[in-house]
Amino acid sequence: MNRIAIRVFFVVFSAVPLVAAQGNVVPPKPGVTAVQAPFASLRPSATFKIGRTADWVLVTEDAIWVTGTRPYSLQRIDPATNTIVAKVRLSGEACAGLVFGFGSVWVPICGNRPHLDRVDSESNRITAVLPIATAGPEAGITASSDSIWMVTDKDGTTLSRIDPATNKVRQRTTIPEGSYNPLSTGKTIWITGFHKNILTAIDAASGEMLASIPVGPKPRFLTSGGGSVWTLNQGDGSVTRVDIDSRKATATVDLGIPGPGGDLAFGAGFVWASTMGLPITVIEGATNRLRRQWVGRGGDALRFGYESIWLTDYHRGLLWRIPLQATQQP
Repeated sequence: MNRIAIRVFFVVFSAVPLVAAQGNVVPPKPGVTAVQAPFASLRPSATFKIGRTADWVLVTEDAIWVTGTRPYSLQRIDPATNTIVAKVRLSGEACAGLVFGFGSVWVPICGNRPHLDRVDSESNRITAVLPIATAGPEAGITASSDSIWMVTDKDGTTLSRIDPATNKVRQRTTIPEGSYNPLSTGKTIWITGFHKNILTAIDAASGEMLASIPVGPKPRFLTSGGGSVWTLNQGDGSVTRVDIDSRKATATVDLGIPGPGGDLAFGAGFVWASTMGLPITVIEGATNRLRRQWVGRGGDALRFGYESIWLTDYHRGLLWRIPLQATQQP
């Protein structure tokens, strides 16, 4: 997803190649022209104004959650009525994903005093402010059956396991340097290694490292589905598929969307990717075939749920609901 530094790059250097924080030149995002269509051809069934910006999106059993700025907020949407039913004021900008677990939405906050907010999903109120800082912008958070997991140092070397009963860190695992984004698939916690171009598997019961699998360059966001974990590789704009059981990469699909920001989700048998300017790209999960890519203004954070794609336009502060059926037209 998009961040303050990325926002500056987008505005000031939109006509020239970008330079990432690490000092590497970021190529333009041409996409794959053979499968492209105008994004304006997709008609949302609902549009929500979230704030000056709109970013992280979370789908739960009875709600859609999205964060925004001005004011800093976590907003709850009822997908049955397409209405915003609650707005939770946050003390800073949500910067490293959202996750649901143990009756709460967990929101990492950046700023002068980074911390982790726990929001009760029944009362829509913050019930705990944990003095546990995320690794930084574009990091992530995930939940297993008994814990919340988050990388908690700027070097990306410490995976912290948080006990939801005490709201305290119960275990720390050393991970390869430059790893920031975790994802739970039940028995395993997977973490993308941005600096080392790997996907690391952690045993969710013991917290021990199991394996590191080579993937595409600079993997960041990830999702799971179809028996696999999928990584969005910001270095070249590809997606790598890793089999959960064998822990081996089985395919890499070129999407042509390199650079910072973006998102990845799985739903209805498809992998959905987003980045600004190329709001939706879809891969068939059964065949690894790049099916379609929509070009136009908008894009950044994306999730799938309720037979819809939930997509933000970060800079205009919007959240769109796009019906799955609309994306299936030839």
